[in-house]
Amino acid sequence: MNIPENLKYTKEHEWVKVDGDVATVGITDYAQTELGDIVFVEIETEGEALDQDETFGTVEAVKTVSDLFMPVAGEITEKNEALDDEPELVNKDPYGKGWMIKIKMSDASQVDNIMDAAAYKDTIDE
Repeated sequence: MNIPENLKYTKEHEWVKVDGDVATVGITDYAQTELGDIVFVEIETEGEALDQDETFGTVEAVKTVSDLFMPVAGEITEKNEALDDEPELVNKDPYGKGWMIKIKMSDASQVDNIMDAAAYKDTIDE
């Protein structure tokens, strides 16, 4: 299981990479493995300001649809347009080309309450 040390993780299996006041978000390697082959990613919240834990979209796999949750509050400034044509990028490269959204954070201190790699690993090893 790939759990990069430089990222933060939520209990809903999203990862967060912080660069200044911008957070890039996707789903973890664990999440994409559990979901199976991803066939569609729906994100219609670009340009919207959402609170932490609000739903920003859905990811659809062959057998299920799962909500995607905001790890931090802020405005969604960009979505990964490549996923419209190639949703399988989430399976192939969840921490790279399979990223989902970029958020201009309204409260960067919320990142301090998100799990680091070691804590996330503990939650999925239980």
